[in-house]
Amino acid sequence: MASLHSAAAAQTVSLDKTGHVLAQGEDAGPGDWQGVAVRRSHLRVRTLVSLRWMVIAGEILLLLVAGFGLGFHAPYPFCFAVIGAAAWINLITGVAAPGQKVLGDVEATAHLAVDVVQIAALVFLTGGTSNPFVLLLIAPVTLAAATLPARPVLTLGFLAGGLTIALAFLSFPLPAPEGLEAVVSPSYRIGAAMAVMAGIALVAGYVRQAAEEAARMALALDVTQSVLAKEQRLSALGALAAAAAHELGTPLATISIVAKELEREAPTPQVREDAELLRAQAERCREILRRLTDKPDAASDEVHERLSLRQLVQEVMEPHAETKDVRVEAIVTGAPGVKAPDIRRMPEITHAFTSFVENAVDFANSEVLVTARFDAETISMEVRDDGPGFAPEILAKLGEPYVTTRPGAEGSRTGHIGMGLGFFISKTLLERTGAVVTFQNGRPRGAIVSARWPRARIEAETA
Repeated sequence: MASLHSAAAAQTVSLDKTGHVLAQGEDAGPGDWQGVAVRRSHLRVRTLVSLRWMVIAGEILLLLVAGFGLGFHAPYPFCFAVIGAAAWINLITGVAAPGQKVLGDVEATAHLAVDVVQIAALVFLTGGTSNPFVLLLIAPVTLAAATLPARPVLTLGFLAGGLTIALAFLSFPLPAPEGLEAVVSPSYRIGAAMAVMAGIALVAGYVRQAAEEAARMALALDVTQSVLAKEQRLSALGALAAAAAHELGTPLATISIVAKELEREAPTPQVREDAELLRAQAERCREILRRLTDKPDAASDEVHERLSLRQLVQEVMEPHAETKDVRVEAIVTGAPGVKAPDIRRMPEITHAFTSFVENAVDFANSEVLVTARFDAETISMEVRDDGPGFAPEILAKLGEPYVTTRPGAEGSRTGHIGMGLGFFISKTLLERTGAVVTFQNGRPRGAIVSARWPRARIEAETA
């Protein structure tokens, strides 16, 4: 067992344990980390135009079947005039704007409002709410729920609901064959209107929930990619420093030789002093580069790309080893007769377990234990603390984005503010390396986070 110490400060996204899970729309932290939602329109012109053509084609087909196939009587000239107006508007929309253009909130709302009115006008001419195709009023509101902010969705929902109520009392008769008249009771028309309004609310609500969840997941994955890119840049920086040290060694040696020659053959004391100073500074540069290449983090190529389990444990513990009131310790164990593996240096693993250790330090009473184990088939790492453990409602949601309990840095030993992304990011990064990540509460207390890999997935190739 070894205790490691360092004054370095970790800059990782924090995890959380006890407390409540943030509800949608609840503040998830400082600044702009509010409940993630669809905040601006992402409805493209091409999508709107394509969907409109589908609706227009369907309306024409239905009227042709009703008029020529079934012999229903209806004010077809007016119906085709409404469809023609919709087709003309759609044609102008497709020609006037590039297909890739994303409509603004007001513009998209206006377009979808026109679609609601067009469908309502056609239903008005063909029986109102006694016409089963009044359900088409749900379509524009559903599209808005998937692509627009909340206010335009509510606006379109109220517009569609108001028109539905009007259609329950005002409309042309329901089309019927020659000599017959479709009689629909007022109670049915009112019931149909209520059903349509309920459908608008429920379908739009479901779609809205799915859209917000997709936006939340997309943002969380973007943050994960940013974290990984940062870790990869830091890793590459060490290799770059080592390469620079290697390349600078030769010109510095040449400078030293020339300085010695100048010192030996200097015509004046002043030139000799300058030559001595030049040689001394060159030696100083060589010593700095020598120390740089001696550090594991700046090792180059093959050496830099592999590390032992003990080195990995040291790296993830180091930023937190001197945290006040908490002892951070490590154990590295292996199966009898099995050679300890060297593993490939992977920023995903380093970042994830540094986050786990930081979280454990924040919630531990007095001790955090980092354990690495290996056998002939697997390699595993575990972070265990003696704190209160995960709350039951948190355990059910760990691994999802925006699960957090941190009110702010003032309640944290490490000073980091929880945004509800730490565990999600760390779990996602580890799973990309082939790990199976588990989390549970210890007995009698404490939290345990562990990852297990098939040995072949992360073991460095034998030299």
